[in-house]
Formats: sequence, C-alpha cells, structure tokens
Amino acid sequence: MNGNPVARAVTPATRLFAILCGWWLLGYSLLVCVDIVARRFFAFSLQGTDEIGGYTLAVVSAFGFAHALATRRHTRIDLFINALPPRLRALANATAAITIAILASFAASRGFAEASDSWMFNAVSTSPLQTPIWLPQGLWVAGFSLFAIVAVVFALHAVWLAIVAPARANAWYGPPTVAEEIAAEGGPMIEGKR
Repeated sequence: MNGNPVARAVTPATRLFAILCGWWLLGYSLLVCVDIVARRFFAFSLQGTDEIGGYTLAVVSAFGFAHALATRRHTRIDLFINALPPRLRALANATAAITIAILASFAASRGFAEASDSWMFNAVSTSPLQTPIWLPQGLWVAGFSLFAIVAVVFALHAVWLAIVAPARANAWYGPPTVAEEIAAEGGPMIEGKR
C-alpha cells in the first residue's frame, strides 16, 4: 500500500472478499475430491462440479481483480515509464488508472445487463443442475462492481495527485519497485532474518 490512504481505506473490504473467495475455492476443491472418489470407487458422479467450477472461476476472478488493484498486484509494463520525467510519469500513471476504471466500469455495467436479462427471462443452465443463471451472474457482477468502485476511486485520486503531488502519484499509482515486489513476496525482514 506504500502509505496510500485510499488503498488503506479500500483494502480491508477487498481483502475480506479475497478471503471469502479463498474459502469458496477450498470448498470447491473438497467437492471435486469427493466427486473424483465417488466416480472412481462408487461409479457415481455428483453432476455439475464442472459447471460450479466455471462459476467459481468467474466470481473469484472478478473479486480478485479488486484486491489485486488495491494491493498493486496488477501487471504493469514499466520498461519506459521510469525514464520519463516525474510529471509525465504521473500523467502516465493517472492515465493507466483511468483506463482500468473505464474497463472495470464497462465490465460491471455489461455484467449487470446480462444478469438483468437472465433474471427477467428466468434463464437456467442447460446442465443437470438447472442453475438459475442470475445467481452466478449476480455474484460475478458484485465482484466487477467492487472492482469498478475501487478503480474509479483510485483513478480520481491518481488524477488529483498527478496535478498536485506527482511524486506521490508515482509512488502510489506507478508500478511497484523491485524492492516493493520483493517485500510483498517475501514479507518483512527483521534484522536480516525471516
């Protein structure tokens, strides 16, 4: 988070959803294990684990995008940006934040339109589960909506900082430095030991 007050404000919410998604993945993994054992030893299938897996991928990814953004984990190509003057670099970082906000908002709005259509037409999956499609789509839209909210707030903050404090815009909205990436992956170092 590198001192960013906006990131500090939104990260608890995105972290909570990331943890919930982690529990969902654990539960889904157990379901798949039960299905594998049932098929192998009892010639029985739970029917629908692959369908649930598709829903899981969509929902967990959507919520994961928000947490990745809040914790600066999205991939950024920084080949040339560090060679730019600070003000121009701040403008590039603000432009990147705006682009992500536009993409996230578009995904959330289109997802909402799809979920609304599914609700209106009472659409169900063509699988044995006959899942009402609006259920997984609603969760998927919730994830994209969280992503859009975080992205829009970040974009507004990045633009403001690019105008008034380019150094902070670069530190908080630019690609993480190598030292920041190492610290994020390896955790804090205490007296040279972990």
